[in-house]
Amino acid sequence: MTTIAFGKDGRHVGSGDRLDAAAFHRNHAAIWAVLEEFLRGKTGDVVEAGSGTGQHVVFFARHSPAITWWPSDLNDNHLRSIAAWTAHDNLANVRPPLRIDLSNPQRWAEMSDSRGPGALLAVFCANVIHIAPWRVAEGLIAGAAHCLRPDGRLFLYGPFKRGGRHTAPSNAAFDASLRNNDPEWGVRDVDEVAVLAQRNGLELAEIIDMPANNLILTFERHAG
Repeated sequence: MTTIAFGKDGRHVGSGDRLDAAAFHRNHAAIWAVLEEFLRGKTGDVVEAGSGTGQHVVFFARHSPAITWWPSDLNDNHLRSIAAWTAHDNLANVRPPLRIDLSNPQRWAEMSDSRGPGALLAVFCANVIHIAPWRVAEGLIAGAAHCLRPDGRLFLYGPFKRGGRHTAPSNAAFDASLRNNDPEWGVRDVDEVAVLAQRNGLELAEIIDMPANNLILTFERHAG
């Protein structure tokens, strides 16, 4: 199964395995502003689901030395790039990348063994569920719900529809191109993602407007 968007693999940096994604340079600062507000003063493990090139997780780790970051992906090129970026920056709080098929919640449960993290402070996932079949969103949310600790949060970044409508013409055009490439792909609606989260014991806590007509959806465990 592939969950790679158009050009998401990025271009090689130098002669090694490091990949450089243009999207990282556009969005990493805005995303970090949201994550940092939640992570400030906390310790624990955070999994990045679908880490892509690995640039985001390295940037986040550099700015949060008290947090242990666990990158993950399924694509071999991405796994090599994540490892290469981690080695290049030599950060003690980034663990070796995990190979995770997000559509398989059982694989998330297996992370609690000696090779992976325990209960998670957060799960962060950017630009994945619209470039993958719906079963990936199902597995991602079910897996996150299983692994998050009681005060943990799930963060989903990307384009979303609201009330069945696109938030910008550019998102509508992007959605059409995705569905033309694969009918199982497409920009998801906030409401359908929230319903899926509710089925897994999570509730939508916040919707944050981001640059370039993107959103961050944050989910937490049901109160009580």
